[in-house]
Amino acid sequence: MYAVIENGGKQYRVTVGDKLRLERMEIEPGAELALDRVLMVGVGEDVQVGRPLVEGAAVKATVLSQGRAKKVHIFKMRRRKHYRKQQGHRQYFTEVRITGIEA
Repeated sequence: MYAVIENGGKQYRVTVGDKLRLERMEIEPGAELALDRVLMVGVGEDVQVGRPLVEGAAVKATVLSQGRAKKVHIFKMRRRKHYRKQQGHRQYFTEVRITGIEA
């Protein structure tokens, strides 16, 4: 059984036991989480597609940790113009483990 969920403007295909990084949510590690923006649920050949969401479907997850990703370096330069600009960014995330899919 698998599901396609939406979080933070991105879509993820998940199955039970998957570990993934979602956009940061204000929730402590160890807490249970219900993701209700389910776009599709599939069991083998049987696929249920929502318009836009599947009615009554939810994905259960457990929060593992809060963190920040590796630094992304942004470097801009115009040749021969003496223009150089450096910037860095570290994205916050919430790491979760999928514990169940309800269709």
